[in-house]
Amino acid sequence: MIDRSGIICAGNWIVDLVHDVDRWPNESELVRVGAQTRGVGGGAANVITALAKLETGLPLYPMGAIGKDEYGTFIINECRRLGVPTSGLISKTNFATAHTHVMSVAGQSRTFFYQGGANDTLTTNDFPEGTFKGTSARIFYLGYLTLLRDLDQLLEDNSTNATKVLKRAQNAGLVTCVDLVSIHHPDFSRIVGSAAPFVDFLISNEIEAAQATDTKAGPETLTSVKTLVHMAHRMLDLGVRNAVIIHCVERVVWVGSNRDVFIIEIEPLRADEIASNLGAGDAFCAGLLYGIHESQGPERAIQLGNAVAQASLKGLTATSAISAAAIKSLR
Repeated sequence: MIDRSGIICAGNWIVDLVHDVDRWPNESELVRVGAQTRGVGGGAANVITALAKLETGLPLYPMGAIGKDEYGTFIINECRRLGVPTSGLISKTNFATAHTHVMSVAGQSRTFFYQGGANDTLTTNDFPEGTFKGTSARIFYLGYLTLLRDLDQLLEDNSTNATKVLKRAQNAGLVTCVDLVSIHHPDFSRIVGSAAPFVDFLISNEIEAAQATDTKAGPETLTSVKTLVHMAHRMLDLGVRNAVIIHCVERVVWVGSNRDVFIIEIEPLRADEIASNLGAGDAFCAGLLYGIHESQGPERAIQLGNAVAQASLKGLTATSAISAAAIKSLR
């Protein structure tokens, strides 16, 4: 039996160009941009960066696609600075590195303008079976489902290329963890439903969970315990193997395959403590994955996720404020 340790972080590798604005403009109105920050973003990139900065000591393996351009070089250099190997990042000559212009209003929401670039070209060929069979990693994380154009493509048998990748990972003995993203996609629920039987842990926020389960609820009831648990049950019914974890500002709900429910209420930061909520969900995911990897149990894994997410909120980019201190008291 393989002695497994480490996390493969696959999926979106993006350069985030964060523009700090005082408020969102009305149509045709001009507002001044304040601070501008560049950082590595996307589910896979944010999670692996956070795990590296937490100094967990876990082997970390990136998988994804970048372009042969300035942004691609920036990602490679950031990985090297963190001590993360880059052999799993494929450079694609004819495609730009994915990038996002992020408009961030301090203490409020952020809006994304995304160019998919090389991320959109990922296919099953970029995740060969031999890679999974040859790894000693314990967890295969894929983020974000529904933001990887070619992997999300629905096939004639109603599966997707992402489904095939997740199946390969599971067949090789890895624990599969999938993170969703808040995007309008006409096939959102079908893509998630196709992947679900090959997902051990499914992680989402309340908006993504509603899209995945076609749940109709107003903003006041969407984050209620009753609604969150209901949506988690719906996703387990789709075939998720181990647990569904749904996080929102007020609380986190973990529902296991045996239907045990764990709820952690969150004491939110004050508005003046929040620099940006960019990537806070990815930061939560990083802490959660660390807890899952270390078999910490649902409550401790959620606490780890919340601690990393709250650290993330204090920085302008997704991971700039994260350090080992975020989880020191929980180790």
